[in-house]
Amino acid sequence: MIIEDKTNALFKIKRSAFKKNIHTLFIFNKSGICLYSRNFTTSYEIESKQIISSFFTALMSFTRELLKNEVKIIEMTDVKLVVFEKNTFYYGFLTEATENIIFLDEIASKINSQFINYISKNNIDIDMEYIHDEKFDLEIDDLIKDTLSTEFDLIKEEKIIDFLNEISLNTEIKGIILLTDKGRVIYSTLKGIDLRNFSKEVDFRVKICNNSILKLFYTSKNNELIFSDYIADLYLVILVFHTRTKFGVAEYYLQKVVNFIKKTLSY
Repeated sequence: MIIEDKTNALFKIKRSAFKKNIHTLFIFNKSGICLYSRNFTTSYEIESKQIISSFFTALMSFTRELLKNEVKIIEMTDVKLVVFEKNTFYYGFLTEATENIIFLDEIASKINSQFINYISKNNIDIDMEYIHDEKFDLEIDDLIKDTLSTEFDLIKEEKIIDFLNEISLNTEIKGIILLTDKGRVIYSTLKGIDLRNFSKEVDFRVKICNNSILKLFYTSKNNELIFSDYIADLYLVILVFHTRTKFGVAEYYLQKVVNFIKKTLSY
C-alpha cells in the first residue's frame, strides 16, 4: 500500500477554541441600532458595527417586502455574515465560511435569553443605549464555550482525531471530514475554499429512520466518491475517495473509521 505524506493538509478545530471560527458578535434592534458587539478575534475586527447593523436592517426589510423573505447570510471568500431574528432583536455573527448555521442559530437563541434578562435587569434603553460591560462579555464567552463542550468527551475526541490523521495518509482516501451531530466541522483534511465548497455540495438533509441517519453513498460534482455514516448520535463522518476507488475498499475504510470511533467512545 502506498503511503503519501499529507500532514500539512490536516487541521482540526478545538472545541474549546470557538474564537477561531466566530470572529464577531453584534446585537441590534429593529431600527438598525447596534446595542452590543464583541470581537472574539483580531482577524476581522469590525470597528463600525453600526454600519453593518443599519445595512442588514435595511436589506432584510427590503427583501421582506419585495420577496416575502429575509436575507440572513452574506458570503465572502473566507468568511460570512449571518443574522438571526429573535423576538425584537437581530443577532449577527461574522464567522468562518464553514461555520454551521444550525450551531449559530442555537447560540443566537441562548444569547437572546441571556440578553433579554440582562436588559430587563439593568433597565437598558433598547432604542439607543450601547452596552459596555465586561461581566456580560464573560457571560457570552462562557455561554458559547459551554455550548461547544457539554456533550463531548474532548480526551476521546483527541484520540479519534489522531486516528483520522493516521488513516488519512493513505492515498486511497482523498479527504476526511468529522462533524458533530449538528453539522459543525471539528476536523477536516480539506481546508479553506475547498472545505467551504464541499460543505455546500454535501447534502446533510439525509433520510431519517427511527431517529437514525442512514448511510450515504454517492458521487460529487467533481466525480468524487463520498461515503458517510452517523455515529452514536454524536458524529457524522465523511470520507472522500477518488472515483477509481472500488466500493468495497471505500466501505472497508468507512467501517474502520466508524468502528474505531465507536470503540473509543465506549471506553
